[in-house]
Amino acid sequence: MDYWFLMSAATISLFGAIFHGIVGGKIYMTNINNSNMESLTKSLSLVSWHIFTIFLCVGAIALSIAAYLPAFTSVAYPIVAVNLLGSILFVFLGLSGHRMLIKMPGAYLMAGTALLAGLGLW
Repeated sequence: MDYWFLMSAATISLFGAIFHGIVGGKIYMTNINNSNMESLTKSLSLVSWHIFTIFLCVGAIALSIAAYLPAFTSVAYPIVAVNLLGSILFVFLGLSGHRMLIKMPGAYLMAGTALLAGLGLW
């Protein structure tokens, strides 16, 4: 286990959560609220946005715990898996007609977190 790789992954995840939740959240909420989507669709979309922010926070906490308490490194494996799978999903959907996803930082944030955390666990 490598402390610095795990803490680097935790830092990326925490930075992502802050940026996603605050800066991205304001932009996203403005776009959603100004759209002509139905109210339920807007609400569910907003929940999905903020669940991802929560996921990033939980990932940062779990990776920090794994870095500081080696007895709990097992908490980091699901974080690596979900970040790896999430980044693959971003790329797959981006190459399958949703080109805007490739331009968004989500795939890169998740891939970087998975890579650094995976190296930290190796």
